[in-house]
Amino acid sequence: MTLSTRVSASTTGWVNRQKASTPRNLRGTATKARLVRAAKAVFEECGFLDARIADIADRAGVSYGSFYHYFDSKLQILCEVARAVGGLLQEPMCAATSDPTGLASPAELVRQLSRRYLTVYRDEARVIAAIEVISRYEPELAAITFGYLEADRARIARAVRRTRTRPCAVADADTEVALLAMSAMMNRYAEMWFVQKLLEIDFDDGVDQLSRLCLNALQLACSVEPGDRSGHEEVIVWP
Repeated sequence: MTLSTRVSASTTGWVNRQKASTPRNLRGTATKARLVRAAKAVFEECGFLDARIADIADRAGVSYGSFYHYFDSKLQILCEVARAVGGLLQEPMCAATSDPTGLASPAELVRQLSRRYLTVYRDEARVIAAIEVISRYEPELAAITFGYLEADRARIARAVRRTRTRPCAVADADTEVALLAMSAMMNRYAEMWFVQKLLEIDFDDGVDQLSRLCLNALQLACSVEPGDRSGHEEVIVWP
């Protein structure tokens, strides 16, 4: 799904802090989505603090006054951009954990998730950088980003249950804590790599390293096959 499609879906279902003038027809919805796409581009180029509402309106092809028909402030439209980008980051998680048969191994799920997530994060790194900076002192924006982390944890938990495996962390760490930590680790790893530029590594190698870290952190163990009488579980070892 493209950002354009995601923005349109996001703006249609937007509830929090809606204005009385929220668009009630297709033309209004399209204009609002165009403003969000324009804001994303301006935030990528200028950052949040240096971005101007006039530049956003100009890029969207609307008048300065029209901006305020849809949004109260620059922060409000940044929150909408964050929802759209957060939705894009959710798609790899949804795709990698939606195997209805439960036949995919935990190692396969982690590999798929790592590659898809890092690909999207790399492509959206510039606007994510702007979102991360402002979320540190704007509670509403921080709540949006945290909400996606929590959704990630829940999806990973469901996928692990479907594969009939259990995270066996060192010292019997709580499963939910381990899953939340893994989700946060993936996000932080991507931020350090693509936003802060602290890593100089080939993309495929970076995906491999993240996959190793996730599997090792969770210490995933495969359930014993029905015919196996050993009473033990086989710990997944990275090939």
